[in-house]
Amino acid sequence: MKAAILAAGVGKRMQPLTRTLPKPLIPVAGRPFLDHVLESLKKANLKEIILVVGHLKDQIIERYGDGSDYGIEISYVEQKDQRGTADAISCTEFDDSFLVINGDVYCKSGSLKKIAKNHENKEATVTIGAYRVKNASSYGVIRTENDKVIEITEKPRNTYNQLINAGIYVFEPDIYRAIEETPISKRNEKEITTSIKFLINEGRLVTFSELGSWTHIGKPWDLLTANERALKNIDSKRNGEVESGACIKNNVTIKEGAIVRSGAYIEGPVYIGEDSDIGPNCHIRPYTGIGKKVRIGNAVEVKNSIIMNGTHAAHHTYIGDSVIGRCCNFGAGTKIGNLRLDGENVTMTVKGNSVDTGRRKLGTVFGDEVQTGLNSMINPGVKIGPNSTVGPGVLLSKDLPPNSDILVKQGKERKR
Repeated sequence: MKAAILAAGVGKRMQPLTRTLPKPLIPVAGRPFLDHVLESLKKANLKEIILVVGHLKDQIIERYGDGSDYGIEISYVEQKDQRGTADAISCTEFDDSFLVINGDVYCKSGSLKKIAKNHENKEATVTIGAYRVKNASSYGVIRTENDKVIEITEKPRNTYNQLINAGIYVFEPDIYRAIEETPISKRNEKEITTSIKFLINEGRLVTFSELGSWTHIGKPWDLLTANERALKNIDSKRNGEVESGACIKNNVTIKEGAIVRSGAYIEGPVYIGEDSDIGPNCHIRPYTGIGKKVRIGNAVEVKNSIIMNGTHAAHHTYIGDSVIGRCCNFGAGTKIGNLRLDGENVTMTVKGNSVDTGRRKLGTVFGDEVQTGLNSMINPGVKIGPNSTVGPGVLLSKDLPPNSDILVKQGKERKR
């Protein structure tokens, strides 16, 4: 069976990260999220893959090429206008059963094998990968009867302990005809769930396969959950240099060319990328993924965060529960708040709306090339757009757009 990965979307909910980086290339456990998806497909013997690309497509094509470096075969089709999942699938051409997975979801290879086998055994037209969640308010819930899917309801009122559409499918080529008949939705998109409903109404067999594992990256804080899960399962290897006097606990990966200097205290699971410089006298706490050529210096503490390639935090800085873009620079004394004084869940603005993240601890999200000045402070849930600057002594309590500077205005000087 062949597979398609849908990786064309702009990822507006993931901004500011996706302004300069395609959503599938955002790193999790030191590698792009799409790496993990491809690895799972390969282990499930799905090695002929079509990548549907669009937003910042050149970055994806440059990284994966023809797939030979990954032991798979990759070809590309472009979705020029991002008009929904069904429209993306219509860009492909398969003449037999094929698997489709959204580029922002991951499940282990065993679940992928199971959904393919169930589809074949039941001779279904569509098999939906389903996952049971406690709160389904942001998902499409599937209603089943005798192993058949009889209804898909988007964002239902009854949200507790529901089977949701997990964004993984096996289709027969009949889906293309259903997509052609699918109207444009209120969101100006062709929704694949509408296409599937057409087939249900025609009496075609639409079934489901419950997944044993599932990770979805829909909003920025989902990256921290995905990072934690991936780091738990990584096989730690120490190929970099560790100086005498550094304390390295269990499950810490140190890649080639990296150096951990004396006085560094690192508690795994942690990933440190190639050519990074860690220490001296810093503290890296669990569930932290550090990219390539990153500098974590003296008196810096990092906890449960993703630090992307080329970022520097050289001295006296705290970074907690945060996602930091590429080539950022932290001025000495920068502090990121990750806990509200009232102890309530942190909120974050997503597409103009304030959203309860469901997390009691959450720091910041930096786009690429953000700079902070001496003793700057950033409140929980604040996002900073790429190529922006937070000046010395600033207390930032609301989002900062891309290409912006915020400075403390100096008071009037008085001569003696």
